[in-house]
Amino acid sequence: MKNRLRVLRAEREISQATLADSLGVSRQTINAIETGKYDPGLPLAFKIARLFNQPIEQIFTPDPDPG
Repeated sequence: MKNRLRVLRAEREISQATLADSLGVSRQTINAIETGKYDPGLPLAFKIARLFNQPIEQIFTPDPDPG
């Protein structure tokens, strides 16, 4: 899954640690989401969307089907 989390965070000048604290997760989780190593579950994706006041679809998009 692709995401715009790093861009949104940078636009608002929020550190990974600050965002993690706001969401109740670790900074490593934020880093893993931003680098595409971890896809958040729906509850966390909804929290992120609410925090940035955007629909989930504006932040997360599925990878194109390779097949």
